[in-house]
Amino acid sequence: MLDYVHRLERHRQDRKAAHIHLSGLMAQNRREHHMRIAGNTFETLVKMMQAQVFHLANSDLMVIYKAQAQDEVEAAVVKLRFLFSDDPLVMEEQRGVQGHFCTWYSLDREYDLLLTLAQKMVQDVAAQRTALTQQSGAAARLPQKPSGSPFTPELLKRVEASLGQADLANLMRRQSICAMVGKAPPQPVFNELFISIADLRQTLFPTVNVNSSPWLFQQLTETLDRRVLSLLNKHDDRTLEGDISINLNVSTILTPEFLVFDDNVKAGMRGTIVLELQKVDIFADLGAYLFARDFAHDRGYRICIDGLTYSQLPFVDRERLGADLIKLVWDPSLTEEKDKKTEALRRIGVTRIILCRCDNQAGIEFGHSVGITLFQGRHIESLIQGDPRKRGLRSRPRP
Repeated sequence: MLDYVHRLERHRQDRKAAHIHLSGLMAQNRREHHMRIAGNTFETLVKMMQAQVFHLANSDLMVIYKAQAQDEVEAAVVKLRFLFSDDPLVMEEQRGVQGHFCTWYSLDREYDLLLTLAQKMVQDVAAQRTALTQQSGAAARLPQKPSGSPFTPELLKRVEASLGQADLANLMRRQSICAMVGKAPPQPVFNELFISIADLRQTLFPTVNVNSSPWLFQQLTETLDRRVLSLLNKHDDRTLEGDISINLNVSTILTPEFLVFDDNVKAGMRGTIVLELQKVDIFADLGAYLFARDFAHDRGYRICIDGLTYSQLPFVDRERLGADLIKLVWDPSLTEEKDKKTEALRRIGVTRIILCRCDNQAGIEFGHSVGITLFQGRHIESLIQGDPRKRGLRSRPRP
């Protein structure tokens, strides 16, 4: 942001800025999906090159825009006020206290003020880093696993260019979702296909911490979606005969690449293909999800909401969202207050639950005790590999 403000020094005319103080919101209103929705509010203006949005270290947004987009920016701020209307920060402003939720700047008159603010933000971040370094003391001298360098837009651009040329077939992984009843061995129902992010990082950018920017990581996953669909579209591959699940972003289902994928799927096989979507992606744009869900269902695909913990279940109504399945992450804490949790799971419908990340027998035993019959995880894979009747499944051609 500071670099951008410096470059605007000779172009102050017809430029304005809006500083949206999201850091002043209550903690429950500053969760990851809230911040993502707030940033996406200005996405259209950014694509039209009418505005530039900066996500600041303290969760604030700084929107620097052309004066001709004033009405659109004000409308976006109104939308954000409505989104956080029950937060004290917005309620104070509604009572007549000005400048708490959003501060406006006109760069032709207040450029120096904005420049000073940007410089102070950089100084504050540097001071925080110094303080953290000093606090770590002797612990900082202990051997530690390097976190990696930051994931930057420039690096993302280079990675995306590399993905366009790289052969990702060797990074494609399979993991079976199996039916397990009683003492019977696992019966594979379908296979989840996914790109190993850890292996991809080690191959293309081993020194980078891809989790340092959730927004850039989201963009990376959308690029990977397109590459996975491209791999699956190969006519010499038998994967599209069905019985698979693939992880996708909601936005990917609405792309031309998915339509090509859909054209290559045999009509009778769509009912055996599951599209796995992340909860954060769903709630970031519920309207887009509902549209994508209806399209997918019309074409015969099934929808699975991936990666839910038990504490998140009250906020994710599977039936109202129109999802066919959910993946519940196994955790030993599920065995606490078991009667209460069993009742909650049965209300959802245990036949619609896949208990995932089962790395030991305890997950299977819990699942059986509450009526769950679909499982996924490393322990399930080891049981399949140990069953002579199932070993052939692991040698199927990889995409």
